[in-house]
Amino acid sequence: MDVSFLMTQALNALQAGMLLFLLSSGLALIFGMLHVINFAHGAFYMLGAYAGLTGLALTGRFWLAVPLAVLAVAFLGALLERTLIRRLYAADPLAQALLTFGLLLVLDEGVKWLWGPQIRSLPTPEALRGAVLLLGVPYPAYRLVVVAVGGVAALALWFFIERSRLGAILRAGVADRQMVAALGINLGALFAFAFGLGAGLAAFGGVMAGPIASAYPGMGVEVLIKAFIVVVIGGLGSLKGAAVGSLLVGVAETFGQALAPDWAMGVAYAVMAAVLLWRPTGLFGAEAAA
Repeated sequence: MDVSFLMTQALNALQAGMLLFLLSSGLALIFGMLHVINFAHGAFYMLGAYAGLTGLALTGRFWLAVPLAVLAVAFLGALLERTLIRRLYAADPLAQALLTFGLLLVLDEGVKWLWGPQIRSLPTPEALRGAVLLLGVPYPAYRLVVVAVGGVAALALWFFIERSRLGAILRAGVADRQMVAALGINLGALFAFAFGLGAGLAAFGGVMAGPIASAYPGMGVEVLIKAFIVVVIGGLGSLKGAAVGSLLVGVAETFGQALAPDWAMGVAYAVMAAVLLWRPTGLFGAEAAA
């Protein structure tokens, strides 16, 4: 293996890991805050890509379509939490799983109805259609931007959760809901915000992935499997675990596809199995449980 191959695959793994983090961090946030395993989360990723298509058609600018798509899907997520999800907080986990899986199917059919069943793709922004030379190795400029944007988003999310007042309230809500309610904080609004934020993160990943991977009905189911692998590796509810797990799965899948395409997903499952044998709660599961 030459240096150019290793560098290209490493950058591909980093780019895949960043997109996975945007998806899995929202899933981890929703589980950590609301204790809901949200099977509809993959649909928010899919809706981000399709909402980006609509935003681009309306504005003609990719970088305006991105925030419009994220805000639209975040609003939809908050609306679904207020009208449907919150009714089952005290219910059996099976009821939550059935509801969110049903939402996944409904949203998937809604995409077919609104945008049609054909495969669609977001065009790469014109300024980023070329390649950048890194140590003499050409690499697509847009993919580098995805790595940079994903890194900035991860840092911004960390700063928001760990350093902001609202982030402290969210963390307190995870640790002790009753205490937060006793302080006079509106838990209903807090939960709707957390669910909307998680949905918006998934949509952000979907719209940023649009120029790289095509948008099509059912894509949410495929990417949801990877997101669950990530959160299981990292530990349910742990944002730190989502970051580390995303990078591990990104590396495993990317190098697996390059070296043994028939075993690419098998490598990701093998990584998950190895982590669970070592730490049954995931890499940061104990921290999340605390």
